[in-house]
Amino acid sequence: MREKWVVGVDLGGTTTKLAFINVEGEIIEKWEIETDHSDAGKNITANIAKSIDQKLKEQGETKDKLIGVGMGSPGPVNYKAGILYNAVNLPWEDHYPLKKNLEEAIHLPALIDNDANCAALGEMWKGAGNGAKDLVCVTLGTGVGGGVITNGKIVQGVSGAAGEIGHITVIPDGGAPCNCGKTGCLETVASATGIVRLANLKLKEEGLAEGLLVKIYEENGSITAKDVFDCAKLGDAACLEIIDEVAFYLGLVLANLGNTLNPEKIVLGGGVSKAGDILLDKVQSYFDKYAFSRVKDTTKISIATLGNDAGVIGAGWLVMNEQFQ
Repeated sequence: MREKWVVGVDLGGTTTKLAFINVEGEIIEKWEIETDHSDAGKNITANIAKSIDQKLKEQGETKDKLIGVGMGSPGPVNYKAGILYNAVNLPWEDHYPLKKNLEEAIHLPALIDNDANCAALGEMWKGAGNGAKDLVCVTLGTGVGGGVITNGKIVQGVSGAAGEIGHITVIPDGGAPCNCGKTGCLETVASATGIVRLANLKLKEEGLAEGLLVKIYEENGSITAKDVFDCAKLGDAACLEIIDEVAFYLGLVLANLGNTLNPEKIVLGGGVSKAGDILLDKVQSYFDKYAFSRVKDTTKISIATLGNDAGVIGAGWLVMNEQFQ
């Protein structure tokens, strides 16, 4: 019997990543298309279907090559029903029937989950999780996302909102507003946006008149999270203080997650994780400080290895797991 493929789709507010993936989790071809917000998003699933058909034609294949389509979408998802509860950064109404509409467009079985959950599944299957069946994945990007896997399965929760690690409150009083409507969330201090906010606060501190951070701000008129890490690696005191603050909150949250779940691995992904050891070492030290001794000895923190491919690979895993479980 000839080899079958699945399609992994990582739906984003600006672009949508797609990939053909074989049953071993290897990417055959990957590409991306623009996420079309026009006409209340009515073209999004149709464009995905057309793009898949076009790529199959380029590969000299027909649709019977495909087992099905898995998709990671931003926002909480009802996995069983395939309904997107809240369309984050997408022009759809709440309780959007994404699975139904995708299946009608592409004429293949489809499975839908949250994008951070799919990234966690990808890292479990082919990345830093290395086959671990108990895993927590935290994505540190513009926001902070999370996925919790126990015994090889994503924890969904009663309304698809499990794993919202970025909205764990770390500053109960006086915290910064978060896009979710609360204040003091982990996302406000550990995302790229949060790090920039902390850097701008640092620049306003009395007495901070010199240093690498100040020079970059004076030259560019703004600061990025990458600037903060780059300056910290060069020994800038203000940036080292910012990273220590970020690592404290992140290490505390991870320790509490570890104490609750005792996963085999905690994987940090997203753009902020590319800072590497200067962040990971400090996070590890705070994790060790606050984790229960048995958790500290058995749970390993590591940096994600799949990068932007984690979402499509994890989305493909949704179909593979359903097909072969």
